[in-house]
Amino acid sequence: MITNRGIVNHGDNNNFSNNAVGENAHVSIATPYFNTGTPADEGTADERSDIWDVGVVTILSEELRSVVDELKLERHKAPSGLYFYRGEHTTPESTIRIVATQSQSQGQRSVMAALENLRRHYDPRLWALVGVGGGIHDEHARIGNVIVSTDIVYYENRKINPRGDVRRRGEHRQSPAPVVHAVNAFFTDHGTPARVHGQLSTHASEEFEVYPGVIGSGEAVIADRESEIRSYLTNYHEKVLAVDMEAGGLSQYWQENSFHGAINPGWIVIRGVSDNADEKKGHGYHELAARNAAQILRRLLPYLC
Repeated sequence: MITNRGIVNHGDNNNFSNNAVGENAHVSIATPYFNTGTPADEGTADERSDIWDVGVVTILSEELRSVVDELKLERHKAPSGLYFYRGEHTTPESTIRIVATQSQSQGQRSVMAALENLRRHYDPRLWALVGVGGGIHDEHARIGNVIVSTDIVYYENRKINPRGDVRRRGEHRQSPAPVVHAVNAFFTDHGTPARVHGQLSTHASEEFEVYPGVIGSGEAVIADRESEIRSYLTNYHEKVLAVDMEAGGLSQYWQENSFHGAINPGWIVIRGVSDNADEKKGHGYHELAARNAAQILRRLLPYLC
């Protein structure tokens, strides 16, 4: 059998398509390749061939720095130009591989893009949103305390009726059962609230408290104790302890990817309280709240993985 490769033709307007001429001639049809300009998977072989247990998303630089320091992560620049921070954390039962990133900006849309980048490059088994939030419960959500959440109430959906009548339609989402069980086991072992000594040098002698609770999430930066959003959330669910601008995007991203054949990662939100969502809201306690949240992430890892 003689295999001929290529065709030489002379003249214009020649067209050859899956043709074969002669005895024992054979046509091999290859699947066409269409270059869309976007690779099907931007992750490198090294990134995606290994198993990554936890993907952490942060919003502020203080949050990412706290996670990097707490878990001893190292910076890595992907071929796509994105920066990730990677490392391993060893527990008595296992070695956990962790990758962290920072979204470009605050808000639900940006955090969903960051989650997609994590999925494309590392496909972690668990997503963790770690950082600061505003407390709306005077007793449990004091500045420096940490709220661990497997329940999210997204408050932005609403109907606007005549004469200024606005009816909010909250969406309540919960983490997958294995994550909820892991968080329950943590609080069974450490108590509710769990009491932990801070690591930030200016507050090293102080003890902060860790509570399980619901987080209200939307697009608003709340700095008013009399805010209609605060009233809505506390009436919607009495266990809403804090607010943020990203957890709704995390839970929505998880839900919209839940139909794929592959296992959908679990998710958890860990928020250190940096303000009370009132007129005194500022940046003064971001570092403290971020450090405390990162420490609780580390303490939760043996339960989550």
